[in-house]
Amino acid sequence: MLTRRTLVAAALFAGIAPAFAETPAASDPVAILTAIYTRAAKGKGDGGGAFIIENRAAKAKYLSKGLVALWAKADAHTPKGDVGPVDFDPVTNSQEPDVKSFKVDAEKMEADKATIAVTITGHRNDRKPADLIVRYDFVREANGWKIDDIKGSSGGEAWSIRKMLTDSLKS
Repeated sequence: MLTRRTLVAAALFAGIAPAFAETPAASDPVAILTAIYTRAAKGKGDGGGAFIIENRAAKAKYLSKGLVALWAKADAHTPKGDVGPVDFDPVTNSQEPDVKSFKVDAEKMEADKATIAVTITGHRNDRKPADLIVRYDFVREANGWKIDDIKGSSGGEAWSIRKMLTDSLKS
């Protein structure tokens, strides 16, 4: 007599993946952002996503080597006691994080780079629609997909993390 356990084991050994194993790989840009925003939306959605940039280890986990190096250079260039060039939560595009729900869309997927858009819905309704979309440029590195830039707008003004960091080195 076949039991469910036997069927699942037989399917695994036969190379047939059960439905629950069809989720995207952790190294997939959509899966990475889904995990980030799921964490940011927990509770009241006010915890934000700054955890991806809170320290060197977090930056190394989520960001490309080039972006990590640029960020370190910008931090070293920042006068002691001053706020760094990124003074908001880039994941939620806000000083006050507010994530009720989100939608992740792959706009461009290539072998070595990708652009993913995340549309955020907050509990409050005090932001312009364009300010609720954050785009991520990913690059593939030896250890998987990494964020190479984060872009959005605030009050109708476009911003880019990479540009902010680069501009901070000019002053």
